Amino acid sequence: MNRYWSQIVAGLHPYVPGEQPRLDGLIKLNTNENPYGPSPRVLEAIRQATTEALRLYPDPSSTAIKTAVARHHGLDEAQVFVGNGSDEVLAHAFLGLLRHEQPLLFPDVTYSFYRVYAELYGVKHETIPLAADLTVRVEDYLGCPAGAVILANPNAPTGIRIEPAAIERLVTECATIPVVIDEAYIDFGGITAAGLIHRHPNLLVVQTLSKSRSLAGLRVGFAMGDAGLIEALTRVKDSFNSYPVDRLATVGAAAALDDREHFDACRHRVIATRTWLGAELGALGFQVLPSAANFLFVRHPERDAATLAAALRERAILVRHFETPPRIKQFLRISVGTEDQCETLVAELRQLLSR
Repeated sequence: MNRYWSQIVAGLHPYVPGEQPRLDGLIKLNTNENPYGPSPRVLEAIRQATTEALRLYPDPSSTAIKTAVARHHGLDEAQVFVGNGSDEVLAHAFLGLLRHEQPLLFPDVTYSFYRVYAELYGVKHETIPLAADLTVRVEDYLGCPAGAVILANPNAPTGIRIEPAAIERLVTECATIPVVIDEAYIDFGGITAAGLIHRHPNLLVVQTLSKSRSLAGLRVGFAMGDAGLIEALTRVKDSFNSYPVDRLATVGAAAALDDREHFDACRHRVIATRTWLGAELGALGFQVLPSAANFLFVRHPERDAATLAAALRERAILVRHFETPPRIKQFLRISVGTEDQCETLVAELRQLLSR
């Protein structure tokens, strides 16, 4: 421990992102990036942004993005918050909405940033075990004393979705506390909870443009909810960084949100490849969890997951292996790549498993 560190820093266990190698020729299936490029409208909007505009600070409210999100989901602009990626939006939610005397509840197997944020902001928290089949049981959250609840839907890293009726039951029966639904992967097979916002002022829905709109490198996320919840996020933002989304990201994100045709074409292509890849992996003996995301969570009953991941890396294919928590140590998370990338993955796995 460095003697200049604060006690908060000394006690942190930071999030570990997926490997971002600087090597050409790798098939990168480890960080759930979209294998297809963003809408051409995004590139054109960024190209048209003048260098003179970069001399000026961006719109602190990211109004162009708010307008596009509100139009897309049938909301008012006052019900939308925009941040530098959904991770930043979530961070503001942890500080502004989820820190209470009673603990925050989230699954024991889920997006690992939740625990990191809880530790960073001193949020009391308890984890609720997933069912034996790694599904989220909403009823497990209803009888527990809680100050707030956060769930990823579809869950990560499992990819399993929570049905809309279960989400509505949760926000209805937990009406006195904030409920955050993190929908980073919702466009690949789930139904957004945004339609519940008008009836449930305790609900905050968080989404990102990184996955289904192929903009992981642009860093834009947003939240949707009652205007009172949005105000809390804005108060936190303006106490931290009033200009989190730059001018190029603003015009690019707005263009992406307005190109529905490109969005639908890309996500449907990913879904089709996911179906094919799941069937092929199942034929190779893998247990494949039902995924509504742009990745598959799989394990082979006769092969060690870490060994398989290392062997694939030697063959220039990256997949994600998690050492913790222990109950998922034998699973691999495999992002859905292009058809060619997934065919190469299956061919290499077939060779490895034949030995």
